[in-house]
Amino acid sequence: MHRQQTLKTIPRVKICGITRVEDALAAARAGADAIGLVFYPPSPRAVSVRQAAEICRSLPPFVTTVGLFVNADRNEIAGVLDSVPLDLLQFHGDETPEQCMGHGRPWMKAVRMKADVDLHQCARDYHEAAGLLVDSYVPGVPGGTGETFNWDRLPDDLSLPLVLAGGLHPGNVADAVTQVRPWAVDVSGGVELDTVQGRQGGIKDASKVRAFINSVKKRGVAGV
Repeated sequence: MHRQQTLKTIPRVKICGITRVEDALAAARAGADAIGLVFYPPSPRAVSVRQAAEICRSLPPFVTTVGLFVNADRNEIAGVLDSVPLDLLQFHGDETPEQCMGHGRPWMKAVRMKADVDLHQCARDYHEAAGLLVDSYVPGVPGGTGETFNWDRLPDDLSLPLVLAGGLHPGNVADAVTQVRPWAVDVSGGVELDTVQGRQGGIKDASKVRAFINSVKKRGVAGV
């Protein structure tokens, strides 16, 4: 299946789960269009408001900063936005459209690909979103599972831009781009160090980040 995009373009790349300034800068140097900051304490990639603000201050122009929230209340989100200059919000829980709106930022909704998911209905329900991010479904885990799903399940006529996530890594992202033709791809664990002594996730491998982005850009150019 090939996604028919309104504008044929090279997919954008978001490197999510950034926890260190050096990783944010490495992603920017490699050509990342966006970086993701996780504001969900149970995640091994969660950052504090202070960490996030420092990372945002370090970035050069034209790198979009995305804040990921899971069923956060409005006061929590407002508290983050008071100190962290986020460009886009990503809602990765069970938020209603009304809960996603009204924060003074564009936003996108993550959809975990359960067997009965109707993406067309999701696009209608969340029609004010900047896009839909599709991720693998693992019970009890809101994201960052490292598992793929069947890309054939993705329709080619979705009314919102599609961001593909879920188990992507430098070895499979070119095939994903060729098959799905998404507006953007999102990666976290697939570009992290294989082992990090004393740390749980969140530490990016600069060589994997470069390989991932290069694969997307090269395959995207070939497909335009």
